[in-house]
Amino acid sequence: MFAQLRKALISLGFVLIAANAAFAQTTTMEGDVKDTNGQPVKGAVIDITRTDIKGHYSVKSDKKGHWFYMGLPIGTYDVACVIDGKQVDSVKGVKSTISQSTVTDFDLRKSAAAQQSQQAAMQQAAATGQISAETEKGMTKEQKEQFEAAAKKASESMKKNKALNDAYNAGVENQKKGEADQDKAQKATDFKAAIDSFNQAGQLDPNQVAVWDHLGQTQYDLAMAQTGDEKNATLEASIATFKKAVALKPDDSFAYNQMGNAFAAANKLPEATEALTKAASLDPQNAATANFNIGAILVNHGDTEKASEYFKKAIEANPSYAEAHYQLGIAMMSKASVDASGKITPPAGTAEEFQKYLELKPDGPYAQSSKEMLTQLNAKIETKTVVPQKKKK
Repeated sequence: MFAQLRKALISLGFVLIAANAAFAQTTTMEGDVKDTNGQPVKGAVIDITRTDIKGHYSVKSDKKGHWFYMGLPIGTYDVACVIDGKQVDSVKGVKSTISQSTVTDFDLRKSAAAQQSQQAAMQQAAATGQISAETEKGMTKEQKEQFEAAAKKASESMKKNKALNDAYNAGVENQKKGEADQDKAQKATDFKAAIDSFNQAGQLDPNQVAVWDHLGQTQYDLAMAQTGDEKNATLEASIATFKKAVALKPDDSFAYNQMGNAFAAANKLPEATEALTKAASLDPQNAATANFNIGAILVNHGDTEKASEYFKKAIEANPSYAEAHYQLGIAMMSKASVDASGKITPPAGTAEEFQKYLELKPDGPYAQSSKEMLTQLNAKIETKTVVPQKKKK
């Protein structure tokens, strides 16, 4: 019996030794996965790819964010962490060992910071055309190729940007000169020089809305200093330029407003109304001005009744818009009736509009005219006396 037991133990020992010999050719890998907040990630897929010979293994992290793979052949591996189907981090060239488990952690907070630092370093390097030895050391072959391409592109861009800025700034300078000039011929000369510079800037970069806004405005200002066919041609050029601006920036209220003014100057009433209405809808703060401009255009085209609607809209947007009150009063006066005795009876509220103008601008350019209108209407001219407050003792 003892002999049989001894024989069995010897046999068992042989099995254990044989088993240990087999396990000696394999190893284990493990690690922890943490998200950008430092919390463990459950269910992250760890892809383990052997690089010295073909082999691929996969395991998921547990609820504590820990992953463990036992029985891997000794070798060199690339280990990647995949979350929600997207690879979020990887470690290349991990060498497994016999004596102990090989640990590969994935801390997404640290890796994100490292990637941002590396990207910032590469962007800085690309912008300056210089790269530090430390940054270059951490770059792959592909990254170095990308850097060289980016550095070349950045160099070309810097040259282009300088030319763009020089042309744009020259345009702005000549535009301001033209606005300040009193001499009509010199004004036109400066505006034309500004237009040439803005066109040059537009050729260098056609996607700069500011260039088209300034060009369109300068073309409009030049048209106002011209006459006849020359004026009409410049107005059409201004309209075309503002269309480029709104094509790039559909919410460019300035471009729509100035386009509306250009249409009005070109006697294109429907187009002017449409553009100015669009400007008002895009920028409520300037809605009063846009609606006032529409009213003014309609008055110039003899449609005072419709003009009144837009002057009212301007007042609704800005109750303190003195000029809108005055123009509304004038438009309403056109609807007044005159009896045989010469008595003028305007629509209700007409006198109040002139009174409101005087209240807002007692010394304004239309103050005298407002007083004369009130006199014709036999309305009392109301004045407000401001009583100074007593100083506190």
